[in-house]
Amino acid sequence: MDDLVQAAKAARAKAHAPYSKFNVGAAMRDEHGRVFGGCNIENAAYPQGWCAEPSAISALIMAGGTQVTEVAVMGNGDALCTPCGGCRQKIREFAKGDVKIHCLTEDGTLIRSFTLDELLPASFGPENLA
Repeated sequence: MDDLVQAAKAARAKAHAPYSKFNVGAAMRDEHGRVFGGCNIENAAYPQGWCAEPSAISALIMAGGTQVTEVAVMGNGDALCTPCGGCRQKIREFAKGDVKIHCLTEDGTLIRSFTLDELLPASFGPENLA
């Protein structure tokens, strides 16, 4: 998991959060074992910014990945920082319910790991539309 932690930390360092001052970094592993980072990017028109998790998903998809197999998320300080509701649904598009989501402190210490099913129970996904 060290590669995920380092990628999330590097991504967090690049966050653009001049309004909230809450920098978030996320890292996701794809089905090939590759790791992709993403950071939150705020916008003066608040609803136009985006979270770290979709930034990482975008990098994963652009590199040809199709599945998220593990996730790491870190925010400011030692507080638990889980993906927001919208990000949980975005992760769900590319991940199975047993995928681990590791929540880390700002320095990379593991606070807690969840499965996607724990964070988004009884979720709606691609198979619901099949």
